[in-house]
Amino acid sequence: MTRDHLFLLRPGFVDPAYPGQNFYCWHCALIEGVLASFPDLANKIDVERIAWPRPRQAVIDLVGEENQSLPLLVLADGVTSPHQTGSHRGRAFIADKDKILAALTERHCFPDPHP
Repeated sequence: MTRDHLFLLRPGFVDPAYPGQNFYCWHCALIEGVLASFPDLANKIDVERIAWPRPRQAVIDLVGEENQSLPLLVLADGVTSPHQTGSHRGRAFIADKDKILAALTERHCFPDPHP
């Protein structure tokens, strides 16, 4: 993988634990808003929007079954970051919305969020 890969949940999913309700992941929606605000910068990373139900095979293939929580930024091969929250078979990833935003700033020149 030569570029960072960002996994987000597709909005409008259902959770069987809450019948009759539709949901979005607000962490993913926050990051979607940042991507939409800076499309030229967003084009520098691969973004994949996936369905809510597990197993999330595309994520498992990169970072293992135990790391399916989203949003998730998987760093390009051989890259590490002070913001990474883990690694799987030598591949670094970030599984925290605030750390993902910090990595987008660090690695892809997105502006910082205002404090």
